[in-house]
Amino acid sequence: MIPAKEEVRRILEQLPDDTTLDDIQYHIYIRQKIDRALDDVIAGRTISEDEFDKRMAKWLEP
Repeated sequence: MIPAKEEVRRILEQLPDDTTLDDIQYHIYIRQKIDRALDDVIAGRTISEDEFDKRMAKWLEP
């Protein structure tokens, strides 16, 4: 795993020089979400497409 400071440096290097602080925060936030999602997949914390469809159908019932 890449240290957080190095990951932020990599993100900053990819952004244009006129990037706002809000844009930088957004990119870091998205990277965190992606990392957490990948951790969930590795740990088996996912559901099948069929299970997803069942849950959504139940949730969307009038």
